[in-house]
Amino acid sequence: MPIQVIIEKCTACTLCLKVCPFDAIRIMDKPDGSGAASDSRSHKKAVVNLDKCTLCGACVPACKFQAILIEKDATGSQADISRYKGVWVFAEQKKGKVQPIAFELLSKAKELAAALDTEVSAVLLGWRLEEEVQELIWRGAHKVYVLEKLELANYQDEPYTNVLAELINKYKPEVFLCGATSIGRSLISRIAVKIKAGLTADCTELAIDKEKRMLLSTRPAFGGNIMATIICPNHRPQMATVRHKVFPEAQCDMKRKGRIIYENFDGAILSSRSRLLDIIDEIESTVNLSEADIIVSGGRGLRAKENFKLVEDLAKALGAAVGASRAAVDAGWMPYSHQVGQTGKTVCPKLYIACGISGQIQHLVGMQSSKVIIAINSDPYAPIFKVANYGIVGDIFEILPALTKKMQEVIRK
Repeated sequence: MPIQVIIEKCTACTLCLKVCPFDAIRIMDKPDGSGAASDSRSHKKAVVNLDKCTLCGACVPACKFQAILIEKDATGSQADISRYKGVWVFAEQKKGKVQPIAFELLSKAKELAAALDTEVSAVLLGWRLEEEVQELIWRGAHKVYVLEKLELANYQDEPYTNVLAELINKYKPEVFLCGATSIGRSLISRIAVKIKAGLTADCTELAIDKEKRMLLSTRPAFGGNIMATIICPNHRPQMATVRHKVFPEAQCDMKRKGRIIYENFDGAILSSRSRLLDIIDEIESTVNLSEADIIVSGGRGLRAKENFKLVEDLAKALGAAVGASRAAVDAGWMPYSHQVGQTGKTVCPKLYIACGISGQIQHLVGMQSSKVIIAINSDPYAPIFKVANYGIVGDIFEILPALTKKMQEVIRK
């Protein structure tokens, strides 16, 4: 038993019951062999419901009589951890095409693998993926694990989770990376639970502690007010999801060679309790900020919804997408599909123009990887200027029309 109550020491004081966050402890009669329950306090002891207990350990220091003992499973020992090798990337595909997030993960995976002195592998599930397999090798994978089944043509939670869990248990990668997309977020958490591994979600930076061979996963915490670096010292693989556009895509080298490993699973492992009826493409036309090369974003400094036309005019002159800060979206000036930041989209355009955006950390997390950042703000001490390559201090209602006019003149020439 991973958690034990030492009957001889337990006094039924209820201290452990009060601190248990999962309501997993009850004070109950201790069987005395007679078959009759007793109301005497000496016969009442703490009993742990193992279905609810998560071994969080809150009850151990709370017990003044040292009557609760938790024994950690030795399977997380260093001897077992040493069997895990390699950095894996889940290559998400839609309609048979590998998504750009996979190439971004391969770029970072190569750095992590170099620090660990190991190989990079990609995992690709789907149907008729011959061309996509080769590109993963060109982008940096030493090995590609492939499973081609009609049941896997489109993403479904259960078969994808079952297959990846089997592959991880079979080959034991040290690090497993996945995109923080709608598919990735649904998939990776299920895998982590199934294989009993740790997971850090929505990372903005990844690094390696070479001495301890630990993945250092950095992500925004407490509403984006701090950046937390999270480690998983006792279990493998070390798992993380990464937002789109946080890392640059790996360059394509068509001279690279790699190994393709075809796997084969059948039967229950591919079954699903849900059935895919149809896939309907989004009808409403919205700006795909994540893929835009130029973005012009507006914030609270625009003061009113109608003033967003200044941002839209500049964007039109530059052939750019229109973005917005959370403050502008919350005010109803722009729809959520245009929001850039921690609770919106992460972008990495060649040019990002921030108009009337102060630059709180929640917004910076979503755009600070842009190649060139131009900030326009009336406050010379606005945080946005700390990350900007170029800053313009002045009245946005004078600067934007003048800038738009100049851009239109240049384009006409």
